[in-house]
Amino acid sequence: MRIANKSLVVVADGRKMLFFRNEGDGLQPNLTIDSVREQENPADRDQKSDAPGLAFSSGGFSRHSYSEVDFHQQEEDRFASEAAALLRKRALANDFESLIIVAPPRTLGEMRKHYHKEVESRLVGEIAKDLTGHPVDAIEKIIIAS
Repeated sequence: MRIANKSLVVVADGRKMLFFRNEGDGLQPNLTIDSVREQENPADRDQKSDAPGLAFSSGGFSRHSYSEVDFHQQEEDRFASEAAALLRKRALANDFESLIIVAPPRTLGEMRKHYHKEVESRLVGEIAKDLTGHPVDAIEKIIIAS
């Protein structure tokens, strides 16, 4: 995939968003950091306050899980929604003409639910991979190869 000059490239996962600008051309990209957003998101077990409550059954007390909510995943989904909202704000401010988004499949799917029509109209590519921990030169190569 070619990355046009001045394109916005977003590399995200459920807790980190990296915004890059391509200062190079379509064949030889030079991604530079535009901004970074990161949030703490402990494991689900560290976010739950207690074990499931007890429920009474006809045979006595039994364990019953009232909450099967995965708080960690819920927070990752909220963060993906927030990423889409930031892209909407930037698109409406004409901050970019073309956009490439790289994110793990689940995060990408959650972001898609919240794309604004202006974001969709500027979106030139999506890559369903987790690249937030990769060096910039590796990100450039993976995008070009896609």
